[in-house]
Amino acid sequence: MKKRYFKCILIGVLWLCTGLLHAQDDRFTAIEQKLKDAAKQTPGLKDPVDLSVNNTSIQEFVRAIAVSNSINVYVEPTLDIKITNNFTNVPAIDVFMFLCRKYDLDITLIGNIISFSKYLPPAITQPVTPVKQVNVTFNSFNNALSLDLNNDSLVAVAKAITRKSQKNVVLAPDLISKMVNGFIQNMPFDNALEKFAFGNDLKITKTDDNFYLIEKKDAAKTNGGGTGANSSGLNTSGAKPTIPAGLTLKRETDSTVSVVGNNIPITDVAAAVSAELKNQYYLFSELKGNTSLNVQNVTYDKFLKNLLNGTDFTFKKQGEIYLIGDRSIEGLRATKIVQLKFRSIEKIIDFIPVELKKGVDIKTFTDLNSLILSGSQPRINEIESFLRDLDRIVPNISIEVIIVDVSDSKSLSTGIQAGLGTPPNTTNQLFPGFDYSLSTSFINSVIDGINGFGNINLGHVSPLFYVTLKALESNGNIKIRSTPKLATLNGHEAKISIGSQQYYLETTTNVTGGVNNTVSQGQTYKPVNADLSVVINPVVSGDEQITLDIHVKQSSFTERIAPTAPPGTTTRDFQSLIRVKNDEMILLGGLEENSMNDSGTGTPILSRIPIIKWLFSSRTKSKKKSKLTIFIKPTVIY
Repeated sequence: MKKRYFKCILIGVLWLCTGLLHAQDDRFTAIEQKLKDAAKQTPGLKDPVDLSVNNTSIQEFVRAIAVSNSINVYVEPTLDIKITNNFTNVPAIDVFMFLCRKYDLDITLIGNIISFSKYLPPAITQPVTPVKQVNVTFNSFNNALSLDLNNDSLVAVAKAITRKSQKNVVLAPDLISKMVNGFIQNMPFDNALEKFAFGNDLKITKTDDNFYLIEKKDAAKTNGGGTGANSSGLNTSGAKPTIPAGLTLKRETDSTVSVVGNNIPITDVAAAVSAELKNQYYLFSELKGNTSLNVQNVTYDKFLKNLLNGTDFTFKKQGEIYLIGDRSIEGLRATKIVQLKFRSIEKIIDFIPVELKKGVDIKTFTDLNSLILSGSQPRINEIESFLRDLDRIVPNISIEVIIVDVSDSKSLSTGIQAGLGTPPNTTNQLFPGFDYSLSTSFINSVIDGINGFGNINLGHVSPLFYVTLKALESNGNIKIRSTPKLATLNGHEAKISIGSQQYYLETTTNVTGGVNNTVSQGQTYKPVNADLSVVINPVVSGDEQITLDIHVKQSSFTERIAPTAPPGTTTRDFQSLIRVKNDEMILLGGLEENSMNDSGTGTPILSRIPIIKWLFSSRTKSKKKSKLTIFIKPTVIY
């Protein structure tokens, strides 16, 4: 018998699951058909998708497909789904169907816009039971009440009496399901209610603010013959609360409850939970709006915090009474000074999220490196918690830089020059190198010494005749070393620049028109810089690995093309992004420059004949090599 019973249950469960699966299949089939119909106007739905993502939000994932395939989409911002997938050559329709099946989504077409949302199962409609009309009449002229009741709901009777007489009749929570009877014809209102209560074993109490409270007789005796209530919203009776329709409320312990409800007014939820836990509260303003909630075994403070989070309302506990109302109301507004220990407040406000700053006035107090926060206490607590997480020691990085610039040069100049005119500049040097210019008188004296040997008469040279003799060789080996030290905060640039400055002459001519044109000239010396600059931006990771963004630029002067012309410049520039360990030295090299020069002038043919070519030519050979090497050593200092 038991086996047969179990088998029947199993068959029923399988039948139910099969029905649900068929319903889901029908839903996905309808979605797929929608997409196929939409593909007639949006061809991109049939185009393939090549996309690989890791822990990406569904909004960004769908947006990437829409951009690549020219599809108009909308994804609800409330969808909190992270996607990790790799799609290769898959039609967009198949990807969208996969998302619907995998994450239980629904697709709606609005024109050629495809909208993604969370699938909500259709609500099961309950059959509506016709409401029985309650036979209650009230004569406002003589304040007379008439009742003709036959097994009617006490709730419906109380509503009918309140609606027709404009006098509030309130029931105790345990009378919601009670049915009542009675017939009263044209009696004064208070007497009619008293006799109605006597006939149904009830107790009616009229309060100072003209409310009529109905409760059971035994409850009235327990409470001393009445229920305490006042207009401030303080709950002091200890009676069971009136549970709003659709709200499930269960007390777990003396200080915790479980609450489940869908689209319930916030005011009703707060009142029911407050009464259940016997907490006194005072409402400064009406709590507008509805809420849906499902919380288990929570304290009253945590319940209020979650209930009012995201609304314009807040609460504050003063003694044993909870003050509830708008965040900006005096009494609920708080002010606090938050002092930072390690960070500067100059830019800290820019890092606070906009949502946290909403409704909170923030001022800087530089003298104490503090922020003054004024607003609701929960928002202030959130901002303070965020600032405490942000207020950490920022490491300093000490950077030791060693710059080595080595230059090696060789040059050789030889030859004889002769001519008419002004001789070129010479040093008239005889030792160690030979660079000498022979004057006209010296040459004529040598010729006079030769004249007189026999019939030899060479005459004299012109006064403008000159001869220069040159035989020079030079070697140079220069090594320049500098060791600057830099220090900077984590994530901030450190920069050093070493260089020289030269000037060139710039001449300007100005012509002023008029009867007689006036010409004026001006001269200005303008600077030209040649620098070695090193810019380093260090970033320290959690394991004290240091990422260095390095930019090195070196420029140097070359020869001028004219005495007043600007000097030429050569530039060597490189950038590097590397990671090193704390207190580890790295070497950056390779900025090397080589130059060679082999030039000469001479008499055609004669300047090429060995030996005598030295008498008919002038030659210059030079070779120069320079190399820049940089050593960098970062050290983290806390």
